[in-house]
Amino acid sequence: MNVSRRTVRLRLAEPLRISRSTTTARDAVRLSIEHEGLHGHGETVTSVYYSLDTATVTHWLDRCGRTLARFADPERALAAVSDQTAGGAGGPVAPGTPPAVTAAVEAALLDLVGKRAGTPVHRLLGTAAAPVVATARTIGITSPGHAATHAARLAGEGFTVIKIKAGSPDPEDDVARVRAVRAAAPQVRLLLDPNGGWSSAAAPTLLGRFAELGVEAVEQPVAPGDPEALARLAARSPLPVIADEDAVGIEDARRLAGRVHGINVKLAKCGGVSAALRIAGLIDGSGTGLMLGCLTTSSLGIAPAVHLADRARWADLDGHLLLAHDPWTGIGGADGTVRASSHPGLGVRPRTPFDGPRSPGPAGGPARGRTREGRVPS
Repeated sequence: MNVSRRTVRLRLAEPLRISRSTTTARDAVRLSIEHEGLHGHGETVTSVYYSLDTATVTHWLDRCGRTLARFADPERALAAVSDQTAGGAGGPVAPGTPPAVTAAVEAALLDLVGKRAGTPVHRLLGTAAAPVVATARTIGITSPGHAATHAARLAGEGFTVIKIKAGSPDPEDDVARVRAVRAAAPQVRLLLDPNGGWSSAAAPTLLGRFAELGVEAVEQPVAPGDPEALARLAARSPLPVIADEDAVGIEDARRLAGRVHGINVKLAKCGGVSAALRIAGLIDGSGTGLMLGCLTTSSLGIAPAVHLADRARWADLDGHLLLAHDPWTGIGGADGTVRASSHPGLGVRPRTPFDGPRSPGPAGGPARGRTREGRVPS
């Protein structure tokens, strides 16, 4: 197998402010695996929170790529990655590899194996029908007026779920923003995400106030690092509490299963599709629902999760919709619904001029980005 990578700058249509940071752009590093004329692709994006800069991502992708090249075919490499996820050894992912890199490697192998079998990824994973789900659309920390205008436009485009970022220094700003969105889009379901921005003292009262405003669930209300405190808060919360930053991998999920109302599983956080399926199986029947989330990434980065989306109670798979220009296409979402393709593999392809520009966000049209390519050294 031959392995290469390419780096592209992804710019957001408008800055996304959350409680701990503001994002305007990030690098996406694509891993491509070629075998007998077919190519599989996966993507890792940079993240300050997960300590992933471009140099770190490329270092680990190159290291995995050198090991991948030693496998006779992608099917054996994919089986080895799955075994590693369950604790095995001898696979293409070196110890210490960041979960986001592991997820990209597995995604590229799934894409390639699916193409070789003429089968979409969701069928490789045991689901006959292509998943079709409503995705949440995120509104960052912004003024109530801007949030209301944005929400009304999204509702008009077909979105039925809106996720509002919270965690402003003054909680009354969060309350005002939610009220404005509720008034502008009264029929949508509302999720709230403070990204750990509330104090433990204020959280119980705030949960009650947002329950009265019709919020359906709240992600990670308090700072991560004390999952027991999160579980205690969930036990007395008037609305569902979903663990995100406090639920990274399988052991975190085991600790919180049945004690919080949901766990946000991001492939880049847990280590890929196999790890996500293990978490889903662990929490099934425990009273803890599955949320599928994402980072801001292209359709290529979102696609593996879309093929799992039929298993989720909540889907927050809008990272590609936040971009000024998505270099890939194939999973939809602009109408509020993401759809796994029935084409072989992940079912996404590079966007061409014939596809036309995707409708941009409020900040305007597509941005020019820089591209860097490289072949994994042997």
